[in-house]
Amino acid sequence: MSIVIIDYGAGNIKSIQFAFKRLGVEAVLSNNIDEIRNADKVIFPGVGEASSAMKKLKESGLDVVIPTLTQPVLGICLGMQLMCNSSEEGNTKGLGIFDVDIKRFSNNVKVPQMGWNTISNLKSDLFKDVKEEEFMYLVHSFYAEDCEYAIAKTTYETAYATALQKDNFYGTQFHPEKSGIAGEKILRNFLNIKS
Repeated sequence: MSIVIIDYGAGNIKSIQFAFKRLGVEAVLSNNIDEIRNADKVIFPGVGEASSAMKKLKESGLDVVIPTLTQPVLGICLGMQLMCNSSEEGNTKGLGIFDVDIKRFSNNVKVPQMGWNTISNLKSDLFKDVKEEEFMYLVHSFYAEDCEYAIAKTTYETAYATALQKDNFYGTQFHPEKSGIAGEKILRNFLNIKS
């Protein structure tokens, strides 16, 4: 099975690669469009600021490629946010895969939300054998509003979509690669999703 992690200069790539290695899978870092199109599974990572990440995607033409992928795609953290319509961070237009907007937490809570929080309302094979109220690791100041694509929710100031799914596209706001055994299960489940 070929796993490609999209390499566009966005943050948490090495930790994702190591997480797959622990599962016995070699994930390749690539920004080669043919290699991404031909992969069995694609990981769309991201740590950083939305508008500059989007600029990098546009420079490499990946902003056009990603929405057309037909195999299972997993966006993580900023990767998931960029798959949405827009983000208040840098007033950024996203890829529009998920018809939902990314909002900033208010100043009534500590921003960024950093550390462990629970996920609930779990739907989808992505969460097979993962328990309700399982703890996941998060670092973010912006969130996806609760919407029809939500397959997991987290509460921090408000209940928001901490995981999304539409067709072959999946996204998690939390970092499965940093979320211990439960996060490992989610990555394994993603590997087992049929194309």
